[in-house]
Amino acid sequence: MTETEAAGETAERRARVVLVDDHRMFRTGVQAEIGQTDRTGVEVVGEAADVDQAVTVITATRPEVVLLDVHLPGGGGVEVLRRCASLMAASENPVRFLALSVSDAAEDVIGVIRGGARGYVTKTITGTDLVDSIFRVQDGDAVFSPRLAGFVLDAFASTDAPPVDEDLDRLTQREREVLRLIARGYAYKEIAKQLFISVKTVESHVSAVLRKLQLSNRHELTRWATARRLV
Repeated sequence: MTETEAAGETAERRARVVLVDDHRMFRTGVQAEIGQTDRTGVEVVGEAADVDQAVTVITATRPEVVLLDVHLPGGGGVEVLRRCASLMAASENPVRFLALSVSDAAEDVIGVIRGGARGYVTKTITGTDLVDSIFRVQDGDAVFSPRLAGFVLDAFASTDAPPVDEDLDRLTQREREVLRLIARGYAYKEIAKQLFISVKTVESHVSAVLRKLQLSNRHELTRWATARRLV
């Protein structure tokens, strides 16, 4: 099948989508990539930048699929899932959620899947693969970026609840995200670019992490994160 034929086949289908992400530039990029409905079959019917906006827009539009960032102001993607539980459980036309996040951390993946999301893909995904994932989730399939599926299998294969890490629980979702990137050796400018925030904001998050964990520098922070397998 040629690319033209494949595009035509996709465009015969339709999926109404709400895009939830707190970075406007990222939402604009995704809209441009997948929102050409005649070509992709995907219609972006709403956007939201935080939990309250997300719940309002999703309730008003009742899309087939929600692309949901994990880290959002107001409680994160898990809070959106909690407040939209009745929409997910609807017997007719349920709203389905696909997490789309920069994070590939096991606790983030497992958290949103336990919350009811049908899949989890990272922001390195191509536009073509994202469109395919949207339609698969619409059909009720579970979709994961390749290396993330193992996290879910391991988590649900065990009946034991994961241990609570009180130190980690002191950190916000964004602080955890910055922590992991610092521990992986990223410079502040690289983190700022990847998370669509300013270098000053990165510095503030790092300072908060060091203070909450009672650490002195990024080398101690890296050892702390490595010991907990967060890197």
